[in-house]
Amino acid sequence: MSATPLPSLIQRFFTQRLLEQQGLSSHTVASYRDTFRLLLAFAAKHIGRAPSNLQIAELDATFIEKFLRHLEQGRGNSVRTRNTRLAAVHAFFRFVAISEPALGLQCQRILAIPSKRCEHGTVEFLTEEESAALVAAPDARTWIGSRDRALLLVAVQTGLRNSELTALRRQDVALGTGAHVRCLGKGRKMRCTPLRPDVIAVLKEWLLRQPGEPGDPVFPSSRGGRLSADALQLLVSRHVETACRTCPSLREKSVTPHTLRHAAAMSLLQHGVDLSVIALWLGHESSETTQIYLHADMRLKERALAHTNANGVVPGRYKPPDPLLAFLENL
Repeated sequence: MSATPLPSLIQRFFTQRLLEQQGLSSHTVASYRDTFRLLLAFAAKHIGRAPSNLQIAELDATFIEKFLRHLEQGRGNSVRTRNTRLAAVHAFFRFVAISEPALGLQCQRILAIPSKRCEHGTVEFLTEEESAALVAAPDARTWIGSRDRALLLVAVQTGLRNSELTALRRQDVALGTGAHVRCLGKGRKMRCTPLRPDVIAVLKEWLLRQPGEPGDPVFPSSRGGRLSADALQLLVSRHVETACRTCPSLREKSVTPHTLRHAAAMSLLQHGVDLSVIALWLGHESSETTQIYLHADMRLKERALAHTNANGVVPGRYKPPDPLLAFLENL
């Protein structure tokens, strides 16, 4: 049994290991924090004690595997999200192995839990018509609707990551000449993203409606603090459901807050913006990461094929001549 209580280990992990020793960004720390919120809530429910009364020995490899299954099967998380949560757990138990040598065997077994292989499918994105329907869905006459409309519009135009969007402060928004938003992204890279005139107008209207201090969130929760990741997901899901009434194609897509980032990237690509510029816009380390968008839109590939077609025949798509064949083709 560990001489150090679990709450003390977790507190030291965040303050000493992550912040003081490793100097991780606030985004990474927030991701680790969310993992432990989920893990401790799951442990409290299944072990039957409050998180502050849990023992480190109770979080063994078998329990961590149950937690990972819960993420995929209970919460419906993707394999990528499951692997991200596991990485945070691994980081914690590497710290525990150093701090509490007596728990070395328990830590080794947890560190031996592997990440899952996952498929790299094409990205889900919204067309410009779908993006417009989503932005128009909130009722701008209400406080929440006005906030949501401004948030969605900024998201689909700037392509900010979820954490960058919720962390945006009033002092990070410049609406004068050369209007832009500033954010600290992955790798502690500061970047500025310009704003379109229509986005500037909506943001000005929203900020006048919601006065505050320079350090306050641009898009606060109803209590005035930052929106959580779950709140942002619910916000998007609620307005997607409304937008489906005017844009039925949205029903065929699984739309998350990150889908709005993909929509911004695809809009730039379809308007002829170079991949290297899109990589800078999104805050990617390399333009190779941005190449996923080249595979996402069939129309881009068809246009490229048309340039290589020597006989002048416009390429078409295969259409099954029979309804039964069409059914089989779509399986």
